[in-house]
Formats: sequence, C-alpha cells, structure tokens
Amino acid sequence: MSGFDETFDFVIVGSGAGGMCAALVQRAAGRSVVVLEKTDLLGGTTSRSGGVMWIPNNPFMNQQGIPDSYEQAKTYLDSVIGTPPDAPGATEARRHAYLTEGPRMLEFLMQQGVPLRRVAYWPDYYDDRPGGSAPGRCVIAELFDVNTLGEWKPKLRPSSIVLPAQLVPGAIGRMLVTRGIQFVAARIDEMLRLGSDTRTLGGKLIGLRVIARTLWARRRGREYLAGGASLQGHMLRAGLRLGAQYRTQSPVSELIVEGGKVVGVVTVRDGKPWRIAARNGVLVNAGGFAHNQRMRDQYQPGTRAEWSMTPKGDTGEMIEEMARQGARLAQLGEFVGNQQTISPGAEQAEMKPGAQSVTAKPHCILVDQSGVRYMNEGGSYMAYCKGMLERNKTVPAVPSYAIFDSQYIRKYPVGGTMAGADKPQAWYDKGYLRRGDTVEALAQQLKMDPAQLKGTVERWNRFVANQRDEDFQRGARAYDRWLGDPFHKPNATLGAISEGPFYAVPVVPGDVGTYGGAVTDEYARVLRADGSVIAGLYACGVSTASVMGPVYPGAGASIGPSATFGFIAARHAAGLA
Repeated sequence: MSGFDETFDFVIVGSGAGGMCAALVQRAAGRSVVVLEKTDLLGGTTSRSGGVMWIPNNPFMNQQGIPDSYEQAKTYLDSVIGTPPDAPGATEARRHAYLTEGPRMLEFLMQQGVPLRRVAYWPDYYDDRPGGSAPGRCVIAELFDVNTLGEWKPKLRPSSIVLPAQLVPGAIGRMLVTRGIQFVAARIDEMLRLGSDTRTLGGKLIGLRVIARTLWARRRGREYLAGGASLQGHMLRAGLRLGAQYRTQSPVSELIVEGGKVVGVVTVRDGKPWRIAARNGVLVNAGGFAHNQRMRDQYQPGTRAEWSMTPKGDTGEMIEEMARQGARLAQLGEFVGNQQTISPGAEQAEMKPGAQSVTAKPHCILVDQSGVRYMNEGGSYMAYCKGMLERNKTVPAVPSYAIFDSQYIRKYPVGGTMAGADKPQAWYDKGYLRRGDTVEALAQQLKMDPAQLKGTVERWNRFVANQRDEDFQRGARAYDRWLGDPFHKPNATLGAISEGPFYAVPVVPGDVGTYGGAVTDEYARVLRADGSVIAGLYACGVSTASVMGPVYPGAGASIGPSATFGFIAARHAAGLA
C-alpha cells in the first residue's frame, strides 16, 4: 500500500465498548492498532451509560449457581425476537456467535485485568417468556479510579452514573456538600437500590457504605467512576499498558478502498487530512445517528435529537460512509427508547431526567392526551417508547402524561429531585408539573375530558384493589416488580391513585441510541445487499443492525453485543477465529 501517512495492522473508528475491546484483542495478539475518536473524549455512549453488558450463560452465573445455558438463552432470544423478515442483523448465525462468544469475551477481558462482576438481581425484560431469567444476566465493571490514567484522565468521557451529594438524604448529604464533595461513588446496582430503598436498614447501610467509600477514596487521593465510564476506563488503562494507540479529535471522513477491499481511512491530524493504512482491516464502532435529525426524520419520524442521551458526536456519518462503499443498511427505524420527563432547566442537558421507573412505581399510570391508559408502564424502555409512538399515530400521545397522587410524590423521586412535595415553583409556572385537588381538576389543566381521566383512574384503582391489571398485566413480570417499590405490598408496582392533590408531568420517547446500521455477518464483517462480504471492513455496536432485531431483551443488550462483536471482529482480523 502506498500513498499513506501511517500504517497499522488494525484501525478502529470510534471508542465505544466494541472498539475498546477490539483494541485489547489486537494488542494481546501482537498486532498494531489505533483507535480514532472524532470527539475530544474517549468512551462513546458506552462511557455515559450504565455500562451493563447482557451476556447469557456468563461465568458468574455458573459460579453462583444461577441456572442458565446456551440452550436456555437461545430459547429466550428465539421467543422474544422470533424471525422478523426485516431484521437481517438478527440471523441464526449471528445469534449463535453472540451466545457462544459473549462468555469468552468476558473471560478475555478479565485476563487483561478488567475486573467484572454480575449484578445480583436484574431481571430480563421479558422474564416470563420461555428461557427468561428472573435473576438476570447482567455484568458490570467494578469501580474505576480515574486517577490511575495519569495524563489520560481528562480524555475519558465521564459517567452519568453519579449520585449528587445534595440528593443524599439528611445530615450526611449536608455534611458532604459542606466538605465540597459534589458526587458520591456508587455502582449502578447501588444507585438503583438507593433510588427505591432509603427506608430500611439494608438501604441505609448501602448508603453509608457508599458514602464511607467516597470519603476513604478522597482521603487516599482516589477518584472513582462507576457505570460505563468504569468499564471504558479499565479497558483504556489495559490498552495503554499493552501499547494500543488512542487519538481524540480524529474524525474519519472516508474509507479507502483498493481492489474492492477496505485498506485504510482518511482522518485528520494537526488540522490536515491524514491517510492511515490498515493491513488487516478497519472496524467501525462509531455509534449511530441519534443527533442527526435529518436521518431521524427519514427513518424514525416523530423522534427528536434533543431527547437523546447520547453524546453530541452520534451523528451517523460512518453509517452513511459504509453505505457509500456498498454496505447494506437495515433496521434503521429501531432505537433504544428511554422515556424521559424533561423538567425546566434540563432541556439542554445531555443527561436528562429519565422516567423509566416513574410510571412503574405504585400510585402512578401513563395516559395519552385524551386521558386513556394504553400500555403496561413497566417492562422494556424500548417497547415503552415504541408503544408511545405507535399510539401517537391514532391518538395524540407525544407527550403522554404520568398521572400520580400525593402518596407518590411523598415517596418517590420526580424529574431528578428527591421524594417530597416541595418542588420548584418554576415547575408549576412553566406548566411542567400540573396539580389539581381532584382528578377532574387535574384533567382540566391538561385539557382532557374530566370524566374520561376520572374513569381511567377509577378503573386502575379497581385493578389495584383486585391486585390484577386486567388491561395490560402490569406487575405480572418480575421486571415490572423490580422497577416498582419492593417495600410496597402485596405487589411492588400496583398502587391506587386516591389521595389528593393529584399531579401530572409530561413524558416523551427519548433514547440512549439508535439501533440500526450496516448489516454484518457472524464474524462482524460488513455485507453488501447481495450478501457478499466487503473485504477488510468490520463493524459493531449501534453502527450495525442489531443482533437483537427489533427488541431489547435485557439491560445491556447494546453494550453486550458491541463488546462481543468487537471481540469477534478483532480475532477474525488477527487470524485467530
């Protein structure tokens, strides 16, 4: 290859979980590798996420005696995905590769010094389906001391999994604030527990443990990160130790093709075009198109870029560049929905208040703009947001409204604030939080038929009294109950809306990323429309059509496949597959 400024064995475009894992594989195999990140921070959307990887039959389940197997996991995926004709990313061969190689990917990461563990309890999103797991198949990284990165510390994208000190209840929170501590280091499973359990001894002990760890780390000069930033930090440190190269502010504008094979990329260095050759291939792990409104309007009408929680660099140009080189694109209408209730002041924030657990808590339901309830408010956030958009085709439902009562507002967080009725006056002034002494009065504020909303609430209350949601079976699944309040009996998610005043906040179909892109095979090689391989080109993560097709089977169903197919691609390119 001639006319290049630089040559590596493997070039990785983007620094999500798949790219970071692939870099480790290549260096462990003795290959030269560079990771090109277009923004000024490494880690991609993975770093901003909870960092959860959904990996069936993982080694931790075997060690802990949690029942699972390849066959059980395959049964589950076959049950929830089926064989949709418009999901070429979810072929039998790719599902087999994912289920087989996912556990091996975890073993490899741990061999490279990435400490991982299973979340003790996080049910599959369809745990009631054949092969589903109520204990769950979720794996996360241990906390990461970002100070161990040295000069690379400012280059790691920070985590969204943080607990603001001012939200720690009571005198302890006030003490932290006075000491200048803005956040406390909490693992995602601890965050989830603290979000619903500050009333029991167990919950208080978790809170004290988190705070003690934060104070101890501060005294020792350590700065812990949790969630996706922890996973990415561990992989970055391991890659640096092995000699992988990482470059920020290095957008790729072109894939270089010679003789029908991708042999390199055009990027930028020192403000000038820079051509890098790739002896063994290029891996695209550059995210999706969540912040490209033109593409959203084309493929996902009714969704908005400003509702996305992905980094601003998620703009889809590498998906379009792969298509320019002949790649087949598919599943572009899919996105990983993440329902949001955007409070005043949070409109421009990258991390907006989520609403996933808001409407799954007792004493709350979701209604469309006519005042009718139309879905199970628990379950998969992807299915939730798809349901909202589908409803909006016939009845205005974007936004929909979370309807709850005074019991709810006393016990549970709303809009990024802790439990309690003392909400900012601006919330009322700007029409974000509506309040009425009766359900009918609340309906009038929302411009709904009072009789309709009252009838919806009364019907819900009858279901609660009988402990059975006859319309949508909320509370029947373990995952529904997990989203609820474990201390609300007898069902963690069923609670009457009966104590005034009554409240409402808007909910929109946000997302944590798109879910479609280039079609790839079981080796993560990019395919043309005729099924032939584009030699030298690999892709993983949400730059591809997901192996999960149109569903999200469990927490980490984006990051798990991204890391797994990055692992597969790097091994194949290195001649190890």
